[in-house]
Amino acid sequence: MADSSADKPIFRLEEVSKRFNGTAVLDRVDLGIARGCTTAIIGPSGCGKTVLLKHLIGLLRPDGGRVFFEDTDITHLSEKHLVQLRRRVGYLFQRNALFDSMTVAENIHFPLAEHGWRDRDRLEQRCREVLRMVGLDGMQDRMPENLSGGQQKRVALARAIALAPDVILYDEPTTGLDPVRSDLINELILKLQSELNATSVVVTHDMNSARKIADRILMLHEGRILADTTPGELEDIQDDTVVRFVQGRATAEELGELTSGQASQGGDHDR
Repeated sequence: MADSSADKPIFRLEEVSKRFNGTAVLDRVDLGIARGCTTAIIGPSGCGKTVLLKHLIGLLRPDGGRVFFEDTDITHLSEKHLVQLRRRVGYLFQRNALFDSMTVAENIHFPLAEHGWRDRDRLEQRCREVLRMVGLDGMQDRMPENLSGGQQKRVALARAIALAPDVILYDEPTTGLDPVRSDLINELILKLQSELNATSVVVTHDMNSARKIADRILMLHEGRILADTTPGELEDIQDDTVVRFVQGRATAEELGELTSGQASQGGDHDR
């Protein structure tokens, strides 16, 4: 009998809810993330994209509902057991989260050493391998402050893939980069997807990026999944909220803030 595990979602959310300061950021979200594919999660700033991403590996816990990694319910899993899960997941943080006091090589060695790698030659070999994947071999002795924004992003990605993860989570990978550097990151995401055969989940509000890298696009709005589509079918969606976001058009209410001088209520929950 054929193994059907490849057909099962690698992540599954069941009725997941999360509130901050009384505001529902995730509202009974049901979602399965397909194995081996790239899923882009789009939506306006503050809609909860990063909150959803952090639930996938237990960095945040839901107020209601359940989160599964493969067949394991991780909703209330202890930190000790979550460590084993997180070893299989690389996480590219929005602001890179490189250690300023460490060299490029030391930043990449860090997660390896945390998981028991001690042999110096082995550490340096793996560091060279992942830096070569992102086109930065030779930068081992540089400090993060001496790198460009795009180079810092690539070093952070090299660190995220150092443990050869099954899953890579990207939090706004092109934020703060110019269009050329953004496209370089998009090409790198595609390259790693092909070479590592990993499952990728990408949080972004960059529509050019989402269209280029994604097999599937989800739009999060007011705590719910408003659209679930492919890049090719995205333009066919008629929902006005989706259309305005994809086209980058402000609402009449948002334009009114410019003349009234008063912002609408609501906080930024993409944390």
